[in-house]
Amino acid sequence: MSKLAIAGLVALCITGVSPVYAQPPTTTGHALPSEADLKAFNERRIEIVKFALQLTPAQEKHWPAVEAAIRSRGEMRRARLARLTSLANDRREPDVIELLRERANGLTQRGESLKKLVDAWQPLYESLDERQKLRLRFLAVVVLREVRDAVESRMMQSDEDEEFAPIVPTIGQR
Repeated sequence: MSKLAIAGLVALCITGVSPVYAQPPTTTGHALPSEADLKAFNERRIEIVKFALQLTPAQEKHWPAVEAAIRSRGEMRRARLARLTSLANDRREPDVIELLRERANGLTQRGESLKKLVDAWQPLYESLDERQKLRLRFLAVVVLREVRDAVESRMMQSDEDEEFAPIVPTIGQR
């Protein structure tokens, strides 16, 4: 029972981290987390997952690959957010084709990074016992729920921003 309580506590800690990653950069006065903050969040996530799993010495040998893959995805996430911030601050007329190409490249990179993460997790996951797998599933569900909630919150905020935006006449209206 105490392990379940620990897993719950760990999940609560993770939930404070995930929404940070789900938020796109903005120039409307909301402060974005610094690169150091994002790196610290990623390090905390790694510590929490490792703590929740309570790896055995035999399982520990698989952990460095997982940790490196998580760090790599964090670096990629920080680079993507920096790029989005620079695009948001760019005053040039956006080139739609360039934006679409960049989006496609980003999705490809994210897919490759996710495959590397899965490949790193597979040997460790196969060595986990049922209780460890249960804790890992619990963490995943909580994180996914928090990401979903953050995305929904962001969408509602966007809808509210549009609702209070100044009314601009459309083409054909005078």
